[in-house]
Amino acid sequence: MAKQVVPESARRRRRPTKQGAVLSEKLIVDTALRLLRHHGSAGLSVRRLGVALGADPSTLYRYFDGIDDLTLAIADELIGRSFHGWEPTGDWWRDLHSLGIRSHASYLDHPQAAVLSASRVSGRTSEKSAVETILGILREAGFPDGAAVRLYRAYVDQMLAFAALDGAELALPDDVRESDRQLWRSSYAQLPAETHPHIAATAELLVDLSERSAYPDALELLLDGARALLHRLDSARGTTTP
Repeated sequence: MAKQVVPESARRRRRPTKQGAVLSEKLIVDTALRLLRHHGSAGLSVRRLGVALGADPSTLYRYFDGIDDLTLAIADELIGRSFHGWEPTGDWWRDLHSLGIRSHASYLDHPQAAVLSASRVSGRTSEKSAVETILGILREAGFPDGAAVRLYRAYVDQMLAFAALDGAELALPDDVRESDRQLWRSSYAQLPAETHPHIAATAELLVDLSERSAYPDALELLLDGARALLHRLDSARGTTTP
């Protein structure tokens, strides 16, 4: 027999915690994000959450089935934050570009959470809304359904992959991260043109790019490719789009 879902209003702790807060799914997720920032994924546990919230750890199971269920809620929260304040303009390229940049930034605000949740499917409200919005932008731009779905997957997976990669870098200790960046200056930038002509010719550009994420460039390449595809499709159909 399926377990009955209890509305949050019925699950809610009736008495404030030691910190004077009333427990809710959002409070638990926000606290989990704070723990991840300070302790990494290894520091996220029911016991630590209970201590941070000033509540008996067992109380958390009234809101989530366990840490994995909480991880899915964290993933959905990061997706939802990407859309806060975002408004479509009707220009599909600009809308997907701005949404991608915002989504990447939302994940990197919490790099440890990005690494933990970027590969997960939450199946929750914000994720469903995001899928609907992105597919809607693509279909309304004129992409046929097959192309729209393929582009949706490429667009989302690209952002999540960079979020996990860049999040993992940001989660490194500062000295380790700086040591990796210094290698571009001390090793690659010093290679002679006789043995590595292409690296030597672009060394300054390589060093500059090592200081920032390549995601904005990758996003523009993906969207430009999508625009070229749409032009080809329009030509085959005898129509034109911007």
